[in-house]
Amino acid sequence: MNYTGSGIPPGSGIPPWGFHAPQSFPGRGRGFAWGWGDVNLETNWISGRICQRVWGPASIIAVKVGPRIKFHSHYAVKWGYPGNIIKTSLTVTASTDPACTVGTRGHVTMYASYNGVRSDSMQFFFGAGCRDQDHIYHGPRVAAQVPPL
Repeated sequence: MNYTGSGIPPGSGIPPWGFHAPQSFPGRGRGFAWGWGDVNLETNWISGRICQRVWGPASIIAVKVGPRIKFHSHYAVKWGYPGNIIKTSLTVTASTDPACTVGTRGHVTMYASYNGVRSDSMQFFFGAGCRDQDHIYHGPRVAAQVPPL
């Protein structure tokens, strides 16, 4: 999947958000998640897609992001490091997990550390049926861009 960008006014200085994140889950296999989209912090608007693939048990889900940002900060501290954070809603748009049906709602916390620290994270929270998709991706192998840069 390639990010093509859309909706960002030229010269606005508003960057897209995006991430890719491999992770092992203790006793629950491993997974990989990636996503990208557009964001406008002045209007609390965000869009985009996230895909998550988990092995053990195997499943793939796709979600749409937003459209409203619930919280964002350039002065957040997570994992003991300063960075940017965005919290927004999710809606499942496709799923191979029979318990996690299309239309299930959830939310995500996107965090990108700054000052050269690699402690980025993406954390998913879903409603009933999709609880097996509640995962946290965190650590030096997670690369996230969460505006402002």
